[in-house]
Amino acid sequence: MAVDEKTLAILACPLCKGKLIWVAAKSELVCRGDRLAYPVRNDIPMLLSHEARELSRDELEQLPS
Repeated sequence: MAVDEKTLAILACPLCKGKLIWVAAKSELVCRGDRLAYPVRNDIPMLLSHEARELSRDELEQLPS
């Protein structure tokens, strides 16, 4: 799945309401502010806090700006 720009523009982190970054290689939507990665399964973003995984500092540094 590829998240298009229009969809990405309306999606937000459910915790801080911040911008999400699409990481296609891992099929995840990432919130830099909360250091969380939300999975996308069967083309559906799982924007639930209990579904998210915490990102390490190294993972955050490797994300595009």
